[in-house]
Amino acid sequence: MTKVLVIDDEPQLLRALRINLSARGYEVLTAVDGAAALRAAGEGKPDVVVLDLGLPDMDGSEVIAGLRGWTTVPIIVLSARTDSTDKVLALDAGADDYVTKPFGMDELLARLRAAVRRASTSGAVDQPVVETATFTVDLSAKKVLRDGAEIHLTPTEWGMLEVLTRNQGRLVGQKQLLKEVWGPQYANETHYLRVYLAQLRRKLELDPSHPKHLITEPGMGYRFEL
Repeated sequence: MTKVLVIDDEPQLLRALRINLSARGYEVLTAVDGAAALRAAGEGKPDVVVLDLGLPDMDGSEVIAGLRGWTTVPIIVLSARTDSTDKVLALDAGADDYVTKPFGMDELLARLRAAVRRASTSGAVDQPVVETATFTVDLSAKKVLRDGAEIHLTPTEWGMLEVLTRNQGRLVGQKQLLKEVWGPQYANETHYLRVYLAQLRRKLELDPSHPKHLITEPGMGYRFEL
């Protein structure tokens, strides 16, 4: 059964979508704000997300960014905003589709089916929280905890850790890491990697000189290991 997470702060619309989707064989999770949505996504592992941009606690684009920190689940934006700028921002943040309110149920169902079909071929396993023996990486909340306390990371340090964590166990090449964190114009600045990885190890590894989780493959790149 396909699981759908519907995020909207309009009770009547939320109820109508739950009834209509359940009647068509979907398992439906609901959330009325961004914080609840991120929790529900992490705990419920939906196959597709339907998201309203106008939420009471945060903008929908922030929810998209939070989800995209750890999952490739299809996200269909459902919004009354018709300005092209809002659509571009949502799509740039990582949304897969955009349906403007008011909408027809048949249209939404068709978009849902298409999104689930596209995602079914990826085979990706999404995990918002990655735990090592030393520290925990929460890709959804963009936080790192060690001994129960949050560790402050700079945006660049977080960028490196996020890329490595999302590729857990796989070698990430030097140029790939530089492009994803700094941009394509920095593809040859390998000294950046040494500096920032040393900083990450000092903050996260029990013995930075003998790292167990942030591993260097000399001349090739880096790996994140549990």
